Amino acid sequence: MQTSAQSMSTIRLVPRAGLCQACQVRGIAACASLDDGDLQRLAAIATQKEYAAEATIFEQGDEPSFIYNLTEGHVRLTKTLANGRRQIIGFVYPGGMLGLAVHGAYVCSAEAIGPVKLCRFPRPRLLSLLDELPSLKTRLLDIAADELGDAQEQMLLLGRKTPLERVASFLWRQHQEAIRCGDSTLSIDLPMKRADIADYLGTTIETVSRTFTKLRADGLIKLEHANKVIILDLDGLEELAEGL
Repeated sequence: MQTSAQSMSTIRLVPRAGLCQACQVRGIAACASLDDGDLQRLAAIATQKEYAAEATIFEQGDEPSFIYNLTEGHVRLTKTLANGRRQIIGFVYPGGMLGLAVHGAYVCSAEAIGPVKLCRFPRPRLLSLLDELPSLKTRLLDIAADELGDAQEQMLLLGRKTPLERVASFLWRQHQEAIRCGDSTLSIDLPMKRADIADYLGTTIETVSRTFTKLRADGLIKLEHANKVIILDLDGLEELAEGL
């Protein structure tokens, strides 16, 4: 659990008034399905929260008191085994939801990769509001279905794909997320560290670094620096990600 000192140093509450209309992810978040009137009803139960880089938003096993919508920044989702080993199971991008899938407790931990902003909704109040906002209920079901699809893709990636195919799949996913957020360029920002990528892909940092080097040598990507990749051959990267 977070200590009170950590919470005070990493979290800042911000009033909701006027924030929804200026929200950068208004068009892609769950609330995109709502008209202005219903949006105000949702905003009435929301609080915007800010977390510093590396802060814990919630921990695996915590009581699932809130559901979050990420409005700025990136979050990694991790699971910890009984022996203390950690596995990154996913990344959340602007417009994404956190804390939807629970079984009496949060099933994973959520950590800010860099500074992040989120809308926080008290879980009981949001769930009771869904019956009055059917378009939002449908949207959340769609998001939950997408999360299930992502989990199945991750099982395939870890179980069947080679390290080269895994890294190609990861970069292709980053490109798709950039498009979803309105950025159609082939320049990809990678906010996560190589260690995070390796953990997520079930390989080592050295393998990830060697694979990036090979993709560059094969003319598929260009490395601007450690956190920026330019895709030079989008079709080739997609074929490699699909194992073709």
